[in-house]
Amino acid sequence: MLDAHTKVDWWFAFKFNTTTFHDSCPTAQRACPFGGTVKTYSKGFCQEFAIASSIDHTLKSGGPCIGNTKDDPLGASFNQIYFGDFSYVIWNDQFHGDPIGDRDDPWGHSKGILAWNHDGDGLVLQVSTPEWPGSGSSTFSRTPGNSLGCLAVNNVLVSQHFFALKLTKADVVVVLGAMVRAQVPTNASVGQIVRVKNDDPADIKAQVGLLGTKSTVKRVGKDSLSSGVVLISKPPLLHVPPWQLVSEELDAEPLRVASWWINPDKIPNTKSTTKMGCWDLSLNKPGAVQNASTGTWNGQSIALRGGPSASGNHAKIGVSTGSHTYTIFGDMNQQGSIQKTNCDIKQNIRGGMFFVVDDAPLFNSVRDLLAGQ
Repeated sequence: MLDAHTKVDWWFAFKFNTTTFHDSCPTAQRACPFGGTVKTYSKGFCQEFAIASSIDHTLKSGGPCIGNTKDDPLGASFNQIYFGDFSYVIWNDQFHGDPIGDRDDPWGHSKGILAWNHDGDGLVLQVSTPEWPGSGSSTFSRTPGNSLGCLAVNNVLVSQHFFALKLTKADVVVVLGAMVRAQVPTNASVGQIVRVKNDDPADIKAQVGLLGTKSTVKRVGKDSLSSGVVLISKPPLLHVPPWQLVSEELDAEPLRVASWWINPDKIPNTKSTTKMGCWDLSLNKPGAVQNASTGTWNGQSIALRGGPSASGNHAKIGVSTGSHTYTIFGDMNQQGSIQKTNCDIKQNIRGGMFFVVDDAPLFNSVRDLLAGQ
């Protein structure tokens, strides 16, 4: 949903950091539509966002209060699930104890919600926000709350991203398979984050039954969905730097990436000629991967490095710098190693998923967003 009334095939939202738009959501408009209480954060907050969708493929200002209403893309989409009657799986490596504890390696560094109807058709919503969402249904009231800007943890301080994609039943099965491969953190026995109905399609139920267990595969996954979006899934057992892996899976396409890029162990810029000590014999060589430290919005420079300050970035997005018009929405930070003596650290040893969208207008606007140092 783009708003309470407009259906779309996909949308992408980039939430800015607090330095860019300080305390952007007016007090009179702040609300907690999915539970919780409005918080006053000592470092401030930002819920100003830019939005692109299958209706308008170019990023434009979306307003000041993402997730705070039932009429913005995030709020409208989640509202259908939370107050609806869908089956769902929510996963997050940073639930902060409700309903399950945080999950470090070897669990996937991944966050999102997958929901489907009686026929198996549904949507996936990839998020980069710690602790949100933490309940998929109003049936399960969550103690810390379940709305952006209404949690004890200030996950609206730094930049975040959200990507929603409409799925067929066959797509849902594929996405679940990628989640199993990436070893996303969830628990099928906790109804607050996993709900499967008796009459759900058997192949969907079978895949859900594999979640919450350790991935036994080492090979990367690459699947084409009915929309043309390509889904790349990294298993934790494949100990390689994540965004270089994405480049390799896209036939060595050079990339520019904005992520939580911060010491310790931030992965440096690499060229196509850089020796990859942390690599696997099953893989070809990757192309160049640059780390974006700043970007541009409406002529204003915006910070894109990681870090817990008001100028930090926790979104994970990338664009091609080669001949293709790829925009990539990912789970994983550029933290780890390319040195052969130090491969088993940080994101190298975790799983995650990447949605690759080949759409020229979207690419042009996200490329411009990441244009900077």
